[in-house]
Amino acid sequence: MLLGIIGAMNEEVIQLKEAMVLNETRELGGYKFYRGTLLGKEIVLVECGIGKVNAAICSTLLIQEFKVDKVLFTGVAGGLNPDINIGDIVVSTDLIEHDFNCTAFGYDYGVIPRMENSKFKADKELIELAKKVAEKNFGKERVFTGTIVSGDEFVASNDKIKWLRDTFVGECTEMEGASVAHVCYVLNKPFVIIRSISDKANHDANMNFDEFVKLAAQNSKIIIEGMLELI
Repeated sequence: MLLGIIGAMNEEVIQLKEAMVLNETRELGGYKFYRGTLLGKEIVLVECGIGKVNAAICSTLLIQEFKVDKVLFTGVAGGLNPDINIGDIVVSTDLIEHDFNCTAFGYDYGVIPRMENSKFKADKELIELAKKVAEKNFGKERVFTGTIVSGDEFVASNDKIKWLRDTFVGECTEMEGASVAHVCYVLNKPFVIIRSISDKANHDANMNFDEFVKLAAQNSKIIIEGMLELI
């Protein structure tokens, strides 16, 4: 089995890259794909860059060029659920693009016209595996499962938090996951998105992010490695 692992930023993948046995580095479309082993499992690791288009291009290349069997996306996010705190973990059950807006034609926010699905469901086995590993390492009270919302916006507003929570019942918000999920849905690849909370997506989010992103990335690494041991 060959697993694809994606992170948006260097901080989100550097610890995994340092831990893996690297066999090949291949550059496609400006993205560097690192193929090798981690804990004895065959992986392809890549930093996709920030935003939905970067994530969609990169995940498509990962699936089409390397023929990975499953996709794991790891990184940080801003919390929407008021019960979620910095350092907590969110495992996706499904994902939606919060900035997709065709309401002028009578569609709900996030709905993509003429597509059968606009809310992309993660793989049940991968959800349970990620949840099991996260709860073992961080405790059940710090692990949440639910909807992750994605858009090309770093959310740092209490008003936007309320809107995202009320509209989508989102657990957290970020800038890549739903587009990766969209690609995996179209290309029929099982996936899960795992996010560690770096900020509360409020007016202090920009200050909290830089301070806690490394801690959150470390938490994500622990989960990915735990999953690889069991997968």
